[in-house]
Amino acid sequence: MRSVLSVLLIFLLGASPKGKDEVVTIHTNLGDISLILFDETPKHKENFLKLAKEGFYNGTTFHRVIDNFMIQGGDPNTKDDDPSNDGAGGPGYTVPAEFVQKLTHVKGAVAAARQGDRVNPERASSGSQFYIVENDEGTHFLDTKYTVFGQVIQGLDVVEKIAKVEKDGRDRPLQDIKITMTVKRMSKKKIQKLFGYEY
Repeated sequence: MRSVLSVLLIFLLGASPKGKDEVVTIHTNLGDISLILFDETPKHKENFLKLAKEGFYNGTTFHRVIDNFMIQGGDPNTKDDDPSNDGAGGPGYTVPAEFVQKLTHVKGAVAAARQGDRVNPERASSGSQFYIVENDEGTHFLDTKYTVFGQVIQGLDVVEKIAKVEKDGRDRPLQDIKITMTVKRMSKKKIQKLFGYEY
């Protein structure tokens, strides 16, 4: 049996998370946004990491921003010179919905965009487009309608800056907010220490 002292030490120090994880950082001209992706949504996590590592997102923009709601990006169409097709692109496939009750649209939640229910009754996610919740209270009316698969762990101030930029009637920023992404694998213990993220 464990001594009372050892049990007390574990309680006081907290159990260190085991293993490694990837931190995805979105680099923009307004600053960096770092994300953790959830193991509970394995298809979305695997797909997002694959695209990020391949450089798929590099050169795309945050093409739709709505203050007090969210910022949306990840469309390869935003790399061309035709703003009228922004929001219609993707990698040519969808990802099956992965709704998890406890993963909700809190501020900083990373979720997958998708086509509407009328043409997409299964609520399958876009293969690449995503949004980040900017509203302080969250956007919980979207819970279990759009897959939440990650969380901002650093750079919420940058999300807020992006949400407030000048935009046109289609909520597209007047000045392109270009994205590059990097993925760094590190121990969960280090992630917890650097970002204050609790596993």
